[in-house]
Amino acid sequence: MLFFDAFSGLAGDMTIAALADLGVAPAVFEKAWSALPLDGYRVHFAHDARSGIVGCKVDVELDGEQPSRTYRDIASMLTAAELAPDVKRLAQAIFLRLAESEAEMHRMPIEEVHFHEVGAVDAIVDVVGAAAGIAHLEAEVVLSPLPMGHGFVRAQHGVLPLPAPATVRCLTGVPTYGVELEAELVTPTGAAIAATVARRFARWPRLVPEHVGFGVGTKRFADRPNLLRVVLGTPDAVHDDDLTHVVVEANVDDMTGELAGHAIARLLDAGALDAWAIPTTTKKGRPALTICALGPRERGDHLAGLLMQETTTIGVRFQPVSRRVRPRETVDVDTAYGVVPVKVSGGPYGPAQVKPEFDRCATLAANAGVPVREVIRAALAAYAAR
Repeated sequence: MLFFDAFSGLAGDMTIAALADLGVAPAVFEKAWSALPLDGYRVHFAHDARSGIVGCKVDVELDGEQPSRTYRDIASMLTAAELAPDVKRLAQAIFLRLAESEAEMHRMPIEEVHFHEVGAVDAIVDVVGAAAGIAHLEAEVVLSPLPMGHGFVRAQHGVLPLPAPATVRCLTGVPTYGVELEAELVTPTGAAIAATVARRFARWPRLVPEHVGFGVGTKRFADRPNLLRVVLGTPDAVHDDDLTHVVVEANVDDMTGELAGHAIARLLDAGALDAWAIPTTTKKGRPALTICALGPRERGDHLAGLLMQETTTIGVRFQPVSRRVRPRETVDVDTAYGVVPVKVSGGPYGPAQVKPEFDRCATLAANAGVPVREVIRAALAAYAAR
């Protein structure tokens, strides 16, 4: 598994740099670049640091002006290039995604799309180099959600909003989130590469890390190191698909106990398998509650919405989990006070757990004028006598 941890976003040069720092030899990239009918450029690999973390930095130096190219030009170039078949397919798919995004934005046929910024030599080098490095590793690619900065950027067509329209279109189907940073964190080229190669998405997948690489970006940010981390490892025994349930939870420090109890009741009515409140302490030493609910993964969004509706929280956390349960059945037993349902949980976990249904026991105890523990004792004795 190859995990792209893009906490500061990503670009084409950062992708190649991270793969090189991971251990992909420069010769892997150079072999792919040498198959292209391009000249007037040089690629430099160097080391640089952000926040004390040393990674690889890649710079593409141009000898002079390079022509803008249409998608037809680039597609023909890649088709004619003597690239390895898997590298060629991946590079073609990345540029196709870019072309589709530009065609939709400009409302024009895809063959006529002019690549300005992304049609230059350095972008072609980025796409083909990234395709060569990823194909070389032969790993399943998992991508983290991508941070989206804000503001504006000047491009060939004028001033564009961030994230750039082409970037947003390239990221169709990719999880993103906004950050308070006025900068372009994800470039169109980086977006096309990441969205094309990723097979699934996770904040951090279940894997055993074996190698780590850092790609250094050009810009410097005040609130985060401009790095792309890639992690190569072995998937853990528990795959994300095995995480069949989810825990949704939120901290609240301005809600009464009455509202907390009502929220828990609503969550249970809405399909939560369990719901509870945990006393905790939040920022500024405030006493608070963590309201939690466990439910099937497909009910996670519904439970989260209900949690925000019925509590004072303004945000909810999700924790995917797996769940193992004992096989269970319900047995009705006859007692002197009436019929009591008894839940019996078995399986290869030692003696079975036997528990009379409490609400029924309480009702029968009230009718008979005896303590509820007497009805429970009678139900357990009746079950044992079976």
